[in-house]
Amino acid sequence: MSNQRMGKTHKAAANDGTGEMKLRIFFRKAAELMEPESDAQFYFEQIVEHINNGGNLNTDDPKAIGRILGV
Repeated sequence: MSNQRMGKTHKAAANDGTGEMKLRIFFRKAAELMEPESDAQFYFEQIVEHINNGGNLNTDDPKAIGRILGV
């Protein structure tokens, strides 16, 4: 038996970014499924770009949502 004490451990933070990564992957794949040069593809790509630039989707403000979508 060792005299070394147990190391300190901690759980990952509640918001460790995995949710945003999953959303980014979802919207990127959705954009790929849309018809090329379609409006839907453009909007999905806008969301992916917003997330890639460090933005989040936690907003209820219609103006902010419009800015994210590029309208």
